[in-house]
Amino acid sequence: MFNANYQQRREALRRKMTSGLILFPGNNEAPCNYPDNAYKFRQDSCFLYFFGINQPGMTGVIDIDSGDEYLFGDDVTMDDIIWMGPQPTVREMADSIRVGKSAPACEVKKIVSEALRQGRTVHYLPPYRHDTMLYLEDLLGIRAAELKAHVSMELTRAVIDLRSVKEPCEIEEIERACDIGYEMHTTAMRLCKPGVKEQYIAGIIDGIAASYGSMNSFATILSQNGETLHNHNHGNILEAGKLMLTDAGAETVNNYCSDFTRTVPVGGRFTNRQKDIYNIVVACHDHAIDFARPGQTWKEVHINVCKVLAQGLKDLGLMKGNVDEAVAAGAHALFMPHGLGHMMGMDVHDMEGLGQVYVGYDDETRPSSQFGLASLRMGRRLQEGFVITDEPGCYFIPALIDKWRSEHLFTDFLNYDVIETYKDFGGIRLEDDVLITATGSRFLGQKRIPLTVEEVEHIMNE
Repeated sequence: MFNANYQQRREALRRKMTSGLILFPGNNEAPCNYPDNAYKFRQDSCFLYFFGINQPGMTGVIDIDSGDEYLFGDDVTMDDIIWMGPQPTVREMADSIRVGKSAPACEVKKIVSEALRQGRTVHYLPPYRHDTMLYLEDLLGIRAAELKAHVSMELTRAVIDLRSVKEPCEIEEIERACDIGYEMHTTAMRLCKPGVKEQYIAGIIDGIAASYGSMNSFATILSQNGETLHNHNHGNILEAGKLMLTDAGAETVNNYCSDFTRTVPVGGRFTNRQKDIYNIVVACHDHAIDFARPGQTWKEVHINVCKVLAQGLKDLGLMKGNVDEAVAAGAHALFMPHGLGHMMGMDVHDMEGLGQVYVGYDDETRPSSQFGLASLRMGRRLQEGFVITDEPGCYFIPALIDKWRSEHLFTDFLNYDVIETYKDFGGIRLEDDVLITATGSRFLGQKRIPLTVEEVEHIMNE
């Protein structure tokens, strides 16, 4: 379904550029502990977006001036066929995505060297794998350590501009990833019982992604110590009275991602204190959906959600004073030290490798240096077709509480004596994947994962 799109995307990219060659190195196999035992192959996302070939050892080239397009790679040998079975030729792969020219991998250097000899610009994106850096060093004569200084900003901005707005076929694929994510999270809810090891549940839900020929869109976070934002340790035995936070998603066979978080009570029933905090986070989550629409900056959405959080905590006695002033000062960040969400697509943090400041910000909306707000990955003005995560949270991080209290920070806004009684609480995060529509926003996926107290308790006890 994507094959015609690749040609259209390459043409759209060429129209955004001035002159020269565009170089798209694909990824290679990555050995785990010896050459023949490799990690599961994952193609470079930008190569996939424009060329769509999910095979290692490929390179794509677009000549901006002539319009010529090339796919470089090596056909398999008989030894390869014995172990792997018959494989399409490079020419057949090129035909499938309507690329006019194909050649062996060694021919890339001839094309690039000739362009450089003629004084033409060779555009490339920021490399993130060391083997790609060595490859570019050989092609361009630029030391690997200096490659990032010569990255084409013209190309980087053009790619971000194209990939930010999702095509209908991309939205369909993200929804497939969301449907797998639904199964992963509802399974985790049903398995969340006292005495169960976190690793068992994490392994089961990772297996659900694999059962669809898929993979995890990132390493699963599953812990009853949810106050640690990225807690990849799955070594605890679940205890009654604790909260289990699960942050997990799937990546489809066509390499589009989902990213959800739910926090549920071990044993299936929230305590009253847990409900109080949980419902504040639900209100934050739903406010973002109501507020997000084309023309609104995501930074403004984030700030408004933080005000909902601060007001809720003030109502419980954990915060005090003027809510607007508290959020402007950053006092609320004791409880939510991260941003509201990020772009999502072929990468779970979409295009973050191209430079987060270019993906999530622009000349109009700039990043902040304030604690908490500085972690907002996405702040720019929303457009129809953006896919963003909505993930507010509320955490009680003992070390951070102790630090701020010892430094007498924000004493006009924080009731430390009350906060002290919550240091054993843990953390809550709720996350859904959201499409910005022409008039507002909507959740992605056929069904929303249970979210409210009633929905969560129902599925955990049915």
